[in-house]
Amino acid sequence: MTLVHSHITDVPDWPKPGVTFKDITPLLASPEGFAQAIEAIADSAPRDVDFVVGMEARGFIFAAPVALRLGAGFVPVRKPGKLPREVVSESFALEYGTATLTMHVDAMFKGARVLVVDDVLATGGTVAATAALLQRLGAQLVHVSVLLELSALGGRDKLASVGVESCSAVVMQ
Repeated sequence: MTLVHSHITDVPDWPKPGVTFKDITPLLASPEGFAQAIEAIADSAPRDVDFVVGMEARGFIFAAPVALRLGAGFVPVRKPGKLPREVVSESFALEYGTATLTMHVDAMFKGARVLVVDDVLATGGTVAATAALLQRLGAQLVHVSVLLELSALGGRDKLASVGVESCSAVVMQ
């Protein structure tokens, strides 16, 4: 995973002072690094999932190819106003503000086994909000796979507090 890690760049004080943004665009520009990241995320996931869910915007980049690799459907979780049909929504706190996520109410069937994929697990708010959306739709979140986990921010503890026990990260910091 050295190749993956070497292509993640720190951007200090963005989007606001005190926040260090993890820029994955150099990783995406490296065919070898990006392929290795997708392979590692898919390899850490259970094989028997019906859907892979990715959150806007950077989670999409990883979740869609992982879904293809696993032979599962891809379901986007978007910001308000981006999905054209009836949605469920969930608001949550970020490390630098608040946000709301939405998902189509008919995005998946009840009892569906779901893998959630995102780029970074920081405080866990985005994944916890997604888990709440899945629960409201009657789906079963079976695993969370992320590219990068910022362990000092306690995201895994936040996920455990909302019942998400199975989580893996390609790169831990």
